[in-house]
Amino acid sequence: MIPEFINLLKGEDRIFAIIPSPRKKVFLTLFFTIFTTVTGVGIVVPLLPVYANDLGAKGIYIGMIFGAFALSRTLFLPWFGRASDRHGRKPFIVAGLLGYILVSMAFVASDSVAGLILFRFIQGIASAMIMPVVQAYVGEITPRGREGYTMGLFNMSMFASLSLGPLMGGVIADLFSMDAAFACLGGLSATGLCLAITLLPPTAEEQIQQKKRTPISWSSMLKDPGIIGLFAYRFAYTACIGIIWSFLPIFAHSRFALSDSLTGILVMLGVFISGLLQLPMGYAADRFNTRVIVSAGGVLCAIAMGLIILSTSYAGLVGAVCLFGIGGGISMPSIMAMAVIKGHEKEAMGAVISLITMSHSLGMLTGSMAAGIAMDHADLVVVFPLGAVLMLLGGAVFHITLGQA
Repeated sequence: MIPEFINLLKGEDRIFAIIPSPRKKVFLTLFFTIFTTVTGVGIVVPLLPVYANDLGAKGIYIGMIFGAFALSRTLFLPWFGRASDRHGRKPFIVAGLLGYILVSMAFVASDSVAGLILFRFIQGIASAMIMPVVQAYVGEITPRGREGYTMGLFNMSMFASLSLGPLMGGVIADLFSMDAAFACLGGLSATGLCLAITLLPPTAEEQIQQKKRTPISWSSMLKDPGIIGLFAYRFAYTACIGIIWSFLPIFAHSRFALSDSLTGILVMLGVFISGLLQLPMGYAADRFNTRVIVSAGGVLCAIAMGLIILSTSYAGLVGAVCLFGIGGGISMPSIMAMAVIKGHEKEAMGAVISLITMSHSLGMLTGSMAAGIAMDHADLVVVFPLGAVLMLLGGAVFHITLGQA
């Protein structure tokens, strides 16, 4: 497999060689649209707690700022995904990007915690228009048999921007101001908007519009064992991410007295490693048993969650986080490849992808909240084993249901 993968990277057009020429412009537009947009969000999100604290927000209100985004995103994801199956992808992508621009302006003008909560709620709605619809668009133009590679390639835009955004946010805030960081969100979103308007084909030319089929019912999709398995795994995986992002900094500070910079590196390391693995593991997903690949990745993630609490040094924490990144990098391209295949099968790409994205939002929210409750009523040491158990359960549901699909 490795020599074939290297030959592909050396081939014509390099990593984009497998995408048919008429669709390449669309793929690249979506790739860079998501890259610029998620980078802008990544710049702002780590700064919001500081900004809210400067406005006098208590801990619960800071939690509500982040919870408002997750709540609105979860509520609206299924609706926008299904609506894009009926009305086309481009209108929702353009509207979502415009929403991001307006929210960035609102952040600059905001002078109250209530305003931040409201604007984050609106930002969640805009995010629900963009992410699943863009992924559905990519899935729709993906060549059959190349789902893993193509989705792995596209996922690189998100992992790279998630790694770059927080770093840029800190630098911009230090060199200029918080308002400058918010303005960068607007500027990058505006760049994505220009790309989408000028380079994406008219809605009438989209494949989903040309097919004009009646979308499948929600009940039919929710009864599908394959969709249940994908939902369960993605939920468990992102719940573990929520636990790591929310409580690893606290654990690292209390046990090892780490500096903020070392803690930041620790949190972002897993994202970076997962991003590096997206392309090769996407290539593998097209050639090997995806069910086995995903199950193996889930086991590695569960082991990593257990190793965090057993770590006796910073190096041990680094190793555990790297192992979690490897587990996620192994499994996520296969998960998205299977979701794309299921979207083709159901002829409802937007609805299927929106359900998988919804599991992501629910997992992040549930993981951090459940771990917080566990920490308040027991101890911080139970948080990470809780994630390990949840990951094993999610992997088990995936393995069992995919055996029935």
